[in-house]
Amino acid sequence: MILTGCVAGAVLAICALVRRGLERRRPARRDLAGGRVRIDPLYNRGAGFGLLPLNGRQMVPLSLAALCALLGTFGGRGLGTGLLLGGGLSNLWERLRHGRVLDYLRFPKAPGPLKKFAYNLADLAILLGAVLIVLRRKRR
Repeated sequence: MILTGCVAGAVLAICALVRRGLERRRPARRDLAGGRVRIDPLYNRGAGFGLLPLNGRQMVPLSLAALCALLGTFGGRGLGTGLLLGGGLSNLWERLRHGRVLDYLRFPKAPGPLKKFAYNLADLAILLGAVLIVLRRKRR
Protein backbone atom coordinates (compact mmCIF):
# COMPACT_ATOMS: atom_id res chain seq x y z
CA MET A 1 0.00 0.00 0.00
CA ILE A 2 2.90 2.37 0.75
CA LEU A 3 4.47 1.66 -2.66
CA THR A 4 1.16 2.36 -4.38
CA GLY A 5 0.75 5.70 -2.59
CA CYS A 6 4.34 6.78 -3.27
CA VAL A 7 4.11 5.90 -6.96
CA ALA A 8 0.73 7.63 -7.32
CA GLY A 9 2.09 10.74 -5.57
CA ALA A 10 5.18 10.80 -7.77
CA VAL A 11 3.09 10.51 -10.94
CA LEU A 12 0.81 13.33 -9.75
CA ALA A 13 3.77 15.59 -8.95
CA ILE A 14 5.61 14.92 -12.22
CA CYS A 15 2.49 15.47 -14.31
CA ALA A 16 1.76 18.75 -12.51
CA LEU A 17 5.33 20.00 -13.00
CA VAL A 18 5.33 19.15 -16.70
CA ARG A 19 1.96 20.81 -17.24
CA ARG A 20 3.09 23.92 -15.40
CA GLY A 21 6.29 24.11 -17.44
CA LEU A 22 4.46 23.70 -20.74
CA GLU A 23 1.84 26.30 -19.85
CA ARG A 24 4.44 28.84 -18.81
CA ARG A 25 6.67 28.44 -21.84
CA ARG A 26 4.03 27.52 -24.46
CA PRO A 27 6.68 25.91 -26.66
CA ALA A 28 6.15 25.61 -30.36
CA ARG A 29 5.87 22.13 -31.80
CA ARG A 30 9.12 20.27 -31.30
CA ASP A 31 10.29 16.90 -32.61
CA LEU A 32 12.40 14.55 -30.49
CA ALA A 33 13.97 11.12 -30.98
CA GLY A 34 14.38 11.49 -34.71
CA GLY A 35 10.79 12.58 -35.22
CA ARG A 36 9.31 9.60 -33.38
CA VAL A 37 8.07 11.82 -30.51
CA ARG A 38 6.56 15.26 -30.93
CA ILE A 39 5.82 17.83 -28.22
CA ASP A 40 2.69 19.60 -29.41
CA PRO A 41 0.56 21.03 -26.53
CA LEU A 42 -3.20 21.12 -27.00
CA TYR A 43 -6.18 21.10 -24.67
CA ASN A 44 -8.61 18.19 -24.56
CA ARG A 45 -12.01 19.20 -23.22
CA GLY A 46 -13.76 15.89 -23.91
CA ALA A 47 -13.19 12.25 -23.05
CA GLY A 48 -10.10 10.32 -24.12
CA PHE A 49 -9.89 9.67 -27.87
CA GLY A 50 -13.19 11.52 -28.33
CA LEU A 51 -15.10 8.38 -27.32
CA LEU A 52 -17.72 10.08 -25.16
CA PRO A 53 -19.47 13.35 -26.06
CA LEU A 54 -18.90 14.84 -22.60
CA ASN A 55 -17.08 17.98 -21.58
CA GLY A 56 -14.30 18.01 -18.99
CA ARG A 57 -16.42 18.65 -15.91
CA GLN A 58 -19.01 16.06 -16.93
CA MET A 59 -16.20 13.48 -17.02
CA VAL A 60 -15.38 13.94 -13.32
CA PRO A 61 -18.03 11.61 -11.81
CA LEU A 62 -17.33 8.95 -14.45
CA SER A 63 -13.58 9.18 -13.83
CA LEU A 64 -14.03 9.00 -10.07
CA ALA A 65 -16.27 5.92 -10.37
CA ALA A 66 -13.74 4.20 -12.64
CA LEU A 67 -10.88 4.87 -10.21
CA CYS A 68 -12.89 3.53 -7.26
CA ALA A 69 -13.86 0.42 -9.23
CA LEU A 70 -10.24 -0.21 -10.20
CA LEU A 71 -9.02 0.14 -6.63
CA GLY A 72 -11.75 -2.19 -5.42
CA THR A 73 -10.97 -4.76 -8.08
CA PHE A 74 -7.18 -4.74 -7.92
CA GLY A 75 -6.76 -4.07 -4.25
CA GLY A 76 -4.75 -0.86 -4.18
CA ARG A 77 -1.25 -2.31 -3.95
CA GLY A 78 1.73 -2.56 -6.24
CA LEU A 79 3.52 -0.56 -8.88
CA GLY A 80 0.87 -1.06 -11.57
CA THR A 81 -1.93 0.14 -9.32
CA GLY A 82 0.14 3.15 -8.26
CA LEU A 83 0.78 4.16 -11.88
CA LEU A 84 -2.87 3.68 -12.79
CA LEU A 85 -4.08 5.62 -9.75
CA GLY A 86 -1.56 8.45 -10.16
CA GLY A 87 -2.32 8.91 -13.85
CA GLY A 88 -6.07 8.76 -13.27
CA LEU A 89 -5.92 11.24 -10.41
CA SER A 90 -3.71 13.57 -12.43
CA ASN A 91 -6.18 13.73 -15.32
CA LEU A 92 -9.07 14.00 -12.86
CA TRP A 93 -7.39 16.91 -11.06
CA GLU A 94 -6.82 18.74 -14.35
CA ARG A 95 -10.47 18.29 -15.30
CA LEU A 96 -11.64 19.54 -11.90
CA ARG A 97 -9.29 22.49 -11.80
CA HIS A 98 -9.23 23.57 -15.44
CA GLY A 99 -12.19 21.80 -17.06
CA ARG A 100 -9.78 20.24 -19.57
CA VAL A 101 -6.63 18.15 -19.83
CA LEU A 102 -3.39 19.29 -21.46
CA ASP A 103 -2.17 16.67 -23.93
CA TYR A 104 1.25 17.26 -25.42
CA LEU A 105 2.82 14.03 -26.67
CA ARG A 106 2.33 12.72 -30.19
CA PHE A 107 3.94 9.74 -31.85
CA PRO A 108 3.86 10.54 -35.60
CA LYS A 109 5.64 7.33 -36.63
CA ALA A 110 3.50 5.00 -34.49
CA PRO A 111 1.52 2.30 -36.28
CA GLY A 112 -2.12 2.72 -37.26
CA PRO A 113 -4.39 5.20 -35.51
CA LEU A 114 -2.00 5.71 -32.55
CA LYS A 115 -0.20 8.40 -34.50
CA LYS A 116 -3.20 10.70 -34.79
CA PHE A 117 -3.88 11.06 -31.05
CA ALA A 118 -2.20 13.26 -28.44
CA TYR A 119 -1.30 11.99 -24.97
CA ASN A 120 0.21 13.23 -21.72
CA LEU A 121 2.39 11.54 -19.10
CA ALA A 122 -0.68 10.61 -17.04
CA ASP A 123 -2.09 8.70 -20.02
CA LEU A 124 1.18 6.80 -20.40
CA ALA A 125 1.22 6.01 -16.65
CA ILE A 126 -2.34 4.65 -16.92
CA LEU A 127 -1.38 2.49 -19.89
CA LEU A 128 1.78 1.15 -18.24
CA GLY A 129 -0.08 0.53 -14.97
CA ALA A 130 -2.82 -1.42 -16.76
CA VAL A 131 -0.23 -3.54 -18.61
CA LEU A 132 1.59 -4.33 -15.36
CA ILE A 133 -1.65 -5.29 -13.62
CA VAL A 134 -2.65 -7.62 -16.48
CA LEU A 135 0.80 -9.23 -16.54
CA ARG A 136 0.71 -9.72 -12.78
CA ARG A 137 -2.72 -11.35 -12.98
CA LYS A 138 -1.58 -13.69 -15.76
CA ARG A 139 1.33 -14.97 -13.66
CA ARG A 140 -1.02 -16.11 -10.91
